[in-house]
Amino acid sequence: MIWGVNFLVIDFGLADVPPLLFVALRFTLVVLPAIFFLKPPAIGWKNILLIGSFLSLGQFALLYLSLALGMPPGLASLLAQTQVVLSVIVSAIVLRERPTRKQVIGIAIGMTGLAVVVIGHSYAAPLLPVVIILLAALSWAIGNVLARRAKAASGLSLVVWSGVVVPIPSLALAFAVDGPTVIIDSLTHLSWIAILSTLYTAVFASLVGYGIWNTLLAKYPTSSVVPWTLLVPVVGIVAAWLVVNEQPSVSEIVGGAIMLAGLAVAVIVLNRKKPELEPFETPSG
Repeated sequence: MIWGVNFLVIDFGLADVPPLLFVALRFTLVVLPAIFFLKPPAIGWKNILLIGSFLSLGQFALLYLSLALGMPPGLASLLAQTQVVLSVIVSAIVLRERPTRKQVIGIAIGMTGLAVVVIGHSYAAPLLPVVIILLAALSWAIGNVLARRAKAASGLSLVVWSGVVVPIPSLALAFAVDGPTVIIDSLTHLSWIAILSTLYTAVFASLVGYGIWNTLLAKYPTSSVVPWTLLVPVVGIVAAWLVVNEQPSVSEIVGGAIMLAGLAVAVIVLNRKKPELEPFETPSG
């Protein structure tokens, strides 16, 4: 729910703030003041910096850029879920975590639905935002596997400390891409929408959402966790439809339904247990 709504909230904020500056603002709030109250995760600085570079900096710089280039937030929430299959593939290569047959079938079904959406979108809009958001999904997938390998004891601590790699590089890129005049003007004229959007993305999407996410990745195999994010676009599309009247196309509806079917096969069916039989009692008791 938090992540599904987040795409719409980001889109609101981008109306007043350039994308790379928005990323810098978000992760400044993620890091400060929490970093003074949380101990760094005991996974080594190399792991902390790598996870931050992919799970935070790479993913969100590319996601925000895609939205700024015109990617609709509802569709963005759907396309970002390519990270599901990419996470499983990268995990199988790097961690040797082999998905079960049902998980493979479920993910294949889900990605078929995603292909329906991408093909349908290619006839209606430029492909550049699509390519950029797929790269964001790849960065997310690599970050997932790095977080899984590190197995930090505290998901929240990992979010905060890995976030230190984001503000300065993204701010430097913002100055290089948009120019000092635009950046300074944006900072001195922040609207309430931009402020509230930044607060939501920092507190709820990052600290709460990724705190939960990193904790799950530390405890369970990647292929058991990531398929659940296929629920994110359902919330994202419905939220965009209700709030900004972004009506999903036929390909989005059909593709989204197929993606949910893939989730059911990969996770829900997988985890169902047969009811235990009552022990047999003899006449003598």
